[in-house]
Amino acid sequence: MGKGEATKEAILDEAIMMATTVGLGGMTIGALATKAQLSKSGLYAHFQSKEDLQLQVLEHARIRFVAEVIAPALAAPRGEPRVRALFEAKLRWSSAPGGCIFIAASSELDDRPGLVRDRLARNQRDWLDTIAEVFRTGIAEGQFHADADPEQFAFDFDGVMLSFHHTKRLLDDQTAERRARRSLDALLAAARAG
Repeated sequence: MGKGEATKEAILDEAIMMATTVGLGGMTIGALATKAQLSKSGLYAHFQSKEDLQLQVLEHARIRFVAEVIAPALAAPRGEPRVRALFEAKLRWSSAPGGCIFIAASSELDDRPGLVRDRLARNQRDWLDTIAEVFRTGIAEGQFHADADPEQFAFDFDGVMLSFHHTKRLLDDQTAERRARRSLDALLAAARAG
């Protein structure tokens, strides 16, 4: 990785942290330049506009999410172990400083049309598809009911993650992680074959 790419990656890492606290809309080129210790013109060399910055932040976060959450989970054995690995990786992602940028941005952008919202929605659809596919492998392995609905499981799994995020971050409830795991246990118990 060249110096320019390394600088841009460091800027995007800083931008993700900023976006989780002030939102994508609240993130300004000037504030980010100050945080990244660059001039505004130096930052403009990497991003053509605020929208371009927001899109690149979401893409950078998606790449990190795949590397930190999805790829490690896919290394687990198929079926329930993989579902649990995906769940644990998502818990870690959501528990990191700043929390989950995708959840934070969803609240901010859910009713604002545009390219940034479209990208975020595509990321969310990909996430739900990933959960459903991981669950589907458990059906193929005979670990879950043959007639189980992978999309419903993905909906419920993601609902647990959203509840965990809000309960832990907004309510500062120290039982959030334990409750999230109990919810996953209940989902898996209902889905198990035989």
